[in-house]
Amino acid sequence: MKTAHKTVSDKPRLTTSAMIASIAAEGQKTKAAPFGHALVELARTRSEVIGMTADLGKYTDLHIFGKEFPDRYYQMGMAEQLLFGAASGLAAEGFMPFATTYAVFASRRAYDFIHQTIAEENRNVKIVCALPGLTSGYGPSHQATEDLALFRAMPNMTVIDPCDAHEIEQAVPAIAAHHGPVYMRLLRGQVPLVLDEYGYKFELGKAKLIRDGKCALIISSGLLTMRALEAAKTLADDHVDVAVLHVPTIKPLDAETILREAGRSGRLVVVAENHTVIGGLGEAVAGLLMRSGIHPTFRQIGLPDEFLDAGALPTLHDQYGISASAVAKQIKGWL
Repeated sequence: MKTAHKTVSDKPRLTTSAMIASIAAEGQKTKAAPFGHALVELARTRSEVIGMTADLGKYTDLHIFGKEFPDRYYQMGMAEQLLFGAASGLAAEGFMPFATTYAVFASRRAYDFIHQTIAEENRNVKIVCALPGLTSGYGPSHQATEDLALFRAMPNMTVIDPCDAHEIEQAVPAIAAHHGPVYMRLLRGQVPLVLDEYGYKFELGKAKLIRDGKCALIISSGLLTMRALEAAKTLADDHVDVAVLHVPTIKPLDAETILREAGRSGRLVVVAENHTVIGGLGEAVAGLLMRSGIHPTFRQIGLPDEFLDAGALPTLHDQYGISASAVAKQIKGWL
């Protein structure tokens, strides 16, 4: 059931009671709790790995780790500042905390604690956060549309935006092998499987060309790589040949690969991300291209610089242009 409301600007605003939906399409392959299971496997051989959360173990899939290793699982309550301060202290003593919460709480509520106690001290803490970008229908309080911009600006912080269950499983041991603070976005629950069909292997700091194409290049991360691949298949039916370059590591950026692919002549370059168009992958890529003297026709697909509506995810993704059909329509209109 949908009801029209008036916003401050008097534009109609649609809301719905169906706030929660899977990001997986009907019939799409999924895998349950890839982060939780991957962390358990890592912890079997790495005794310094511990799990910490702020009352969100079940909703970040960390409860799976807690069940397997109860003596290495710390439930800090609804106190995100305490969570990250304690994680920093444990890292100083030689442990490797994987600290989980929602992305909004890490990026907004506890930002200063992460900045001062983890990033500035270069502590070996892995911050893994659910509900990144527009993956919740609960409105601005739970929509972390600016998290990548905030953590990109933090010195010493590595920033990861994985696409699917396959990549999350591979990213967990990879970020553990990297010494230093990491912020990783998390898709949890029943997570789609996409990249396994392409023989993909995650490498920290590396972008990968998932498919090639001569008409346009989509440079994407996270959920939008999934949508970009779906859109590319749709566009192929209309004889529009689209390449997809997946960039899971937002910082440090794989400049060499991005410049090589964006520098190929005659292609529209589109950056697609589940994040505000301010300060995320799009502006990172645009700045890199400008500084390097490469000037393709450039477009962005991302969330607008505004507080978003609440509602059902499929409706919101269509409304804000990040569904597969919306991505395909925008690219076809630009060509």
